[in-house]
Amino acid sequence: MSEFWLYIKLGLTHVLDWKAYDHILFLIILTVAYTFDSWKRILVLVTLFTLGHTTSLFLATYGVVSVNSRLIEFLIPLTILVGAVFNVFTAGKGANKNKIGVLYAATIFFGLIHGLGFSGFFKAVSSNVDSKILPLIEFAVGIEIAQIIVVLVVLILSFIIQTIFRFNKRDWILVISSIVIGMVIPMIIANRIW
Repeated sequence: MSEFWLYIKLGLTHVLDWKAYDHILFLIILTVAYTFDSWKRILVLVTLFTLGHTTSLFLATYGVVSVNSRLIEFLIPLTILVGAVFNVFTAGKGANKNKIGVLYAATIFFGLIHGLGFSGFFKAVSSNVDSKILPLIEFAVGIEIAQIIVVLVVLILSFIIQTIFRFNKRDWILVISSIVIGMVIPMIIANRIW
């Protein structure tokens, strides 16, 4: 039972680690354009991200995929930048079917990249376990719980800012996305591959 909680906690701390806040930034970008009314779509996006993350982590853990860690460390903030820029250009525009399909596909792809970024650490932590499937599932559950916590915080803050302080939704998306862009550009430069 304690091993179960070990991997759940590992998933929680992976997302909620303030020193490695890239995951939180991605979730902010993913969520900032939505309200509580869109909880089903948000849950689908978060779960798609977890599925992508877990799939690449599974493939890397079992040696099916091996990617240069420098490339992944560069791509992770780049995915956040792409999401933030997407928000800037689509803020205030209604959702259409094509945009949602692209968003779902991009979320899975970004999850794949983010999962590869954690594969080395997960391999080291689970090295003494014969079958890594159950720890991967437990880890994924921890990630999903942590992501839901972050999403709820973003939604609550969005609600407060937009309802109580009467901040326009479009402006809220632009401000938050711009702040995230300002935070990830130094990350991209620090992890550049050229």
